[in-house]
Amino acid sequence: MKYIIAVIQPQKLDAVRSAVAELGVSGMTVSEVRGYGRQKGQSEVYRGAEYNVDFIPKIKMEIAVADDIAADIVALIRETANTGTIGDGKIFVLDLENVVRVRTGEEKNDAI
Repeated sequence: MKYIIAVIQPQKLDAVRSAVAELGVSGMTVSEVRGYGRQKGQSEVYRGAEYNVDFIPKIKMEIAVADDIAADIVALIRETANTGTIGDGKIFVLDLENVVRVRTGEEKNDAI
């Protein structure tokens, strides 16, 4: 099993969610987060005054999937979330040792 964490631009959430649902992803966790990467934040002008925004709003998606579809999910997230501009985000893929469904006690792929 794999644990996929994708940090994407907020306006891409609905498109990415719809795309991965078509591949059979039955659930995910989504959080609103703030951070920065190479762009080191950005400058904004508000009422004639320029100020720096140190942390940029992003969406963090967390998805647990079976090994056999992980590469397809990653490719689909990358294609769907890509705008071609700086700050499009990152995708992290980690090995997932176990998953346990709290209600039934099912484990591993049965719990996903």
